[in-house]
Amino acid sequence: MTTPLFRDDAYLRSCEADVVVVNERGGIVLDRTVFYATGGGQPGDTGYLELEDGTRIDIATTVYDADKKTIVHVPAEEQTLPTPGTKLTAHIDWARRYRLMRMHTALHLLSVALPFPVTGGQIGDGEGRLDFDMGDTALDKEKVAAALNELAGGDHDVASEWISDEELDANPGLVKTMSVQPPRGAGRVRLVRIGRDIDLQPCGGTHVSRTSEIGPLELGKSEKKGKQNRRVRIRLAD
Repeated sequence: MTTPLFRDDAYLRSCEADVVVVNERGGIVLDRTVFYATGGGQPGDTGYLELEDGTRIDIATTVYDADKKTIVHVPAEEQTLPTPGTKLTAHIDWARRYRLMRMHTALHLLSVALPFPVTGGQIGDGEGRLDFDMGDTALDKEKVAAALNELAGGDHDVASEWISDEELDANPGLVKTMSVQPPRGAGRVRLVRIGRDIDLQPCGGTHVSRTSEIGPLELGKSEKKGKQNRRVRIRLAD
């Protein structure tokens, strides 16, 4: 099991770690990491691993192993792989990660501006989308964009808290995303709270600490997906 340092501090850009194993596919497992692994609609981090002699191993993506607890750093092609026990420093591509953090938090706000069941979503580098079960409800893009930017510009605190699996079961309304269920199995579930009462929902992703960090947002293309679902795209204006 890998200790996910990003879960307690999404602003960590690097950490010292030991190589636990290199699996049969060439994936590198560390005892601890700042690299976020693909999950919940957020892509895995990229970056590099720096050995004590200065050797650099570029990481193309990061994923979970089948056990959902072990984080695997997938090296780019033609990299020299380390051996178990090797000490190194893991560095994420911070510029990319920070854009993903801003977008992930922005999508939480989009679910507030459009209070409909969420049927799917994807966080991208500078853009993202949510799918809503809106039925025949018309989408006023200007109104939604104004509400979204008002929320983002409000400089609301973004914080994490934890509840037990049993508490989540007793409060099913906390789960907004119908297609992605909160990670279970550890006995507790992480919640992300925006402001005092703006938004509260289970999420294992990385977020900014205040909504003002998101910056101005723009609505992109909106389209129907099936009889009821509407896909709404947003992007960072910068």
